[in-house]
Amino acid sequence: MSVSEINLSNRKNKKLTQEKALKVNLDSQIYGAIVEIGAGQETARQFFSAGAAAGTVAKTMSAYDMQVSDDVYGKAGRYVSRERCEQMMRHEYKLLNKRLNEYRGAQSSFFAYAATVTARSYSQKNECHGWIGIKRQVSPGVEPSEIIMHVRMLDDTNKEQSEALGILGVNLVHGAYYLSDDPKQLINSLQDGMGHDKRIEIDLIHFSGPDFANVENRLMNLHLIHSWSCRAVMFDASGQSVVPASALRQKDTVVIRGSFKPPTKVHMDMKDVAMKQFSMEEGVDADNILAVAEITMNELSDDGDQANMDFLARVDLLNDLGFSVLISDYLRFFRLRSWIRRYTQNRIGIVLSVLDFDYLFAEQYYEGLEGGILEAFGKLFSDNTNVYVYPTIRDGKLITLENADVAEDLKFLLQHLIHNKAMVTAEIKNVANLQISAREIAKQIPHGPGDWQQSLPDKTAKTIIERELFGYSNKK
Repeated sequence: MSVSEINLSNRKNKKLTQEKALKVNLDSQIYGAIVEIGAGQETARQFFSAGAAAGTVAKTMSAYDMQVSDDVYGKAGRYVSRERCEQMMRHEYKLLNKRLNEYRGAQSSFFAYAATVTARSYSQKNECHGWIGIKRQVSPGVEPSEIIMHVRMLDDTNKEQSEALGILGVNLVHGAYYLSDDPKQLINSLQDGMGHDKRIEIDLIHFSGPDFANVENRLMNLHLIHSWSCRAVMFDASGQSVVPASALRQKDTVVIRGSFKPPTKVHMDMKDVAMKQFSMEEGVDADNILAVAEITMNELSDDGDQANMDFLARVDLLNDLGFSVLISDYLRFFRLRSWIRRYTQNRIGIVLSVLDFDYLFAEQYYEGLEGGILEAFGKLFSDNTNVYVYPTIRDGKLITLENADVAEDLKFLLQHLIHNKAMVTAEIKNVANLQISAREIAKQIPHGPGDWQQSLPDKTAKTIIERELFGYSNKK
C-alpha cells in the first residue's frame, strides 16, 4: 500500500471506532465504569474523544500499583489473569449498583468493563497479553451477563499496543449491547477498526449469564479461528477452553494429529508408544508430559448444526480418553511445531502415521516457501523436537519408517533424518490394530451396530451408541 492509501485506511478505521463509541455514548440507557490496568486508559479515551461520554462513563480508574490494586480488588494469584479481571468486573459492577441503583437503576443498563494486561515495556521483551471483560445488563433491572477473553498484543510498541486495546475495548462494549443476540457476529466485530495488519489475537472467549444461557462456549472458541481472531484454540482434558500459553507452559508436549472421527484403538496405540518413547528422551519428566490430540480445520466442516455436533462429539470423545484437544488451521506440520514452540521451550514430540508421508514429503505441499521442503524440515526438526512415525498395513504389506515410499530425490533426506534420530520409528503395540481406518469406520457407523465397535476403545463405542453420534442409528 502507498503512504496515501495507508493514511486513508487509518482514517477509516479511526472513524469506525469513533462511530461505535459515539453510538454507545448517545444511548441514554448505557452507563458504567471502565477500569484498565497495564496499558493506560485507552478504552476510556476512545469514549471521551468521541464526545457525549458523560452519558456513558460513570467512572474510570487505573490501579497500577500492586498494593493499591490488592486493596481495591483483593488478592490474586497473578495480576494479569482471568481471576483478576473477574475481580475487577464484579467489584466495579457491585459498586455501580450500590451507588447508583436507587436514583437511576430504573432507566440505566449498568456495565463494568475491565482490562488487566502486560504490554510492551522499556525494560524487557515480555509476552504481551491480557484479560479483558465486560459485565453488563442488557436492559434496566435485569440480571447481568459477562463476556471475558484472553488476548495477545502483536504490535511492536507500547503505544501501538495500547491503541489496539482501546479499539478492542470499544468493540467489546459496543458488541455486548448491540450484537449480543448473535455471539458469532459479536466475535467477528472485535477486529473492526484494526486495519489490515494483525494487531490483536484472541485465543479464548467465554460467555456466561442469563443472556448467554444457550451459548456453547466451545463453538464460540472454534469460531475464533473461523473469524481469523487466532490460528488455534485449546481445550483441556475436561473439555474447558484454556489459554494455550498457560496449558503448554513448561510442558513436555506430545501431539498426535488426526481426524478422530472417531478416535480408534490405533490412535490410542500411537499415543501410548509415543508417550513411552518420549519419556525416555533426555530431560523429559514423565509426570510433566501433556498429551494433545490436534485436529486441523480442514478436517472440520465449515458451519451448520450437524457440523457443530460433529465437532463437539470429537472433543468429548478425546477428553474421555485423557487427551487435551487442539484445533488449528495449521495444515503444514512445521507451522504446528512453531506454534507450540511459542509457548514452551521443553521437548516436543509429534506422532504421525506413516500414511502422512503422502503429505509430509510432497514438495508441492511447500510451495511459497523460499527454501521449499528443506526450509520446512529445518523448522520442523529443530531443537528438542522428535517425530515418531507409527507403522501401518497397506494392501497386506507392513509399511514402516524404514521402507516408506518417498520420491527418489528425497530418500537421502529421509535417511539423514533417521540417522540423526529426528524421525524415530514408533514401536508397534498391537499389529492387529494397524489396519484400522477411522474413515472407513465413519462410513459404517450410520448403519448401526457392527464389527466397527471392536476397532474403538470400549468407552468410545459405548458413547457413540448411547448418544447416536456421527449419524449412528439402531435402525438397519
